[in-house]
Amino acid sequence: MADKLYISETPNEVKNAKGLHLITQNTPNGQAVQILLEELAETYGTEWTTTLIDISTNEQKKEWFLRLNPNGRIPVLIDNHQSPPFTVHETSAQLLYLLKFADKEDKFGFKDDIERSEALQWTFFWHGSGAPYQGQTNHFRRVAPEKIEYAINRFRNETLRVYGVLEIRLSGKYDGVPREYLAGKGKGKYSVADIKTWPWVKGWERSGFTQQELDQFPHLLQWIDRIAQRSAVQKGIGAKYNKS
Repeated sequence: MADKLYISETPNEVKNAKGLHLITQNTPNGQAVQILLEELAETYGTEWTTTLIDISTNEQKKEWFLRLNPNGRIPVLIDNHQSPPFTVHETSAQLLYLLKFADKEDKFGFKDDIERSEALQWTFFWHGSGAPYQGQTNHFRRVAPEKIEYAINRFRNETLRVYGVLEIRLSGKYDGVPREYLAGKGKGKYSVADIKTWPWVKGWERSGFTQQELDQFPHLLQWIDRIAQRSAVQKGIGAKYNKS
């Protein structure tokens, strides 16, 4: 299998990597895995190597990359501890893979089945409902060759709606228990559900939302600030992941 995974065009730093290797760019999807790896490094001393690419050049559409992820999207996680090397695509799958193989004490997951289910629900909520809406908001507002008001308004409104769902969860609107994090008993515990969601939501201003619009989500704003204070989070979105 390993001889099918790499070709001559595959960068040497990818082909010759040992242990965990991440191919990424400092985007919200890349940042989620970057943050968890940094958290694991602080907690367990986890080590990995990184290849930074520039998706604006369509590097991720080249054959060497498609052999690792046929969907042509970053990030890609390669586990060279497995034989043959095992590739993982889709950010949420990568987070869950790292929980299984690198977070032995469930510091960023849960041992309790009900709490684990909560974490899965909120991880997949953002994977399926949040990230696609905010991503399309960014596209139609900033990248699309023509301004299509219907598309811009639709995805802006849907993004605000899912922000509202997060606000309901964090505020305890229906159960009377305000939360600090998305999953876990009581006020919750910082977990992959937060790690998956935060890199997107913290970029609300870049997505064109106003302070007035976000002021209707006070618990969400507090959650953004709370997570931003973590040292591993700061490292996970920091300059080391910017391609020079």
